Amino acid sequence: MEWIGKDLEKLREKRPLVHNITNYVVMNTTANALLAIGASPVMAHAIEELEEMITLADALVINIGTLDEHKIYSMLKAVEVAKRLKKPVILDPVGAGATKLRTKTSLMLLEVGDISVVRGNFGEIAALLGEQGKTRGVESLMYDKEAAKDLAKDVAKEFGIVAAVTGAIDYVSDGKRTYAIENGTSMLGKVTGTGCMATAIIGAFLAVEEPLKATIAGLTAFEIAAEKAFEESPYPGSFHMKLYDWLYRIDGELIKEKARVKEVEP
Repeated sequence: MEWIGKDLEKLREKRPLVHNITNYVVMNTTANALLAIGASPVMAHAIEELEEMITLADALVINIGTLDEHKIYSMLKAVEVAKRLKKPVILDPVGAGATKLRTKTSLMLLEVGDISVVRGNFGEIAALLGEQGKTRGVESLMYDKEAAKDLAKDVAKEFGIVAAVTGAIDYVSDGKRTYAIENGTSMLGKVTGTGCMATAIIGAFLAVEEPLKATIAGLTAFEIAAEKAFEESPYPGSFHMKLYDWLYRIDGELIKEKARVKEVEP
């Protein structure tokens, strides 16, 4: 996986501007994660400035964690602008399956925009195919590695995008090729917003790489950083701080040493 390290170098050389329309819970943590890995974040959702911001941006991150009618309108407008300007977009359908509003909004964004990548947990991604009732809040209530692998591939085919189902093992598929990423730590589930952070980091890699590789690279780098953070700080508060440190410190050599990524059979 030497190419992941090379993509990280490209990211840090380019310092891409990543435009986030995200939820209020994670704005600060997401911005810090992007800064730590080498990108430049902007958090803006006002309709009046979307055209200018997306024109300047190298990638767009849409996260539906805290919805209201104004936020939904901004998100729909943003993906339309990004489509016209040919800017890559990643969607995080936070809590899809928990309520009709979240599922409907996710599907509208997929229909209106030219989404490059969707990343979520098992329940959230399953909801995109009409599987309801598998998400509580932002947590998936079920995970099965074989089902997750098939789900990533099915969603990728259904919507013509790259789909990432994250969990104990992450599965990433473009509908033809499917990869398993076995890095990470269960401590990621003990801190608010780590999935949102991972989505934003994939967004940064989308500025320098095609969607399938960008998703693999973003998840792998994030989860190796999490492993190193957990080695030093096995408790939620200090782990969170160390995660930023290791997003800053991670490099190609560490990725080459630690990456556990493999292509899996369909």
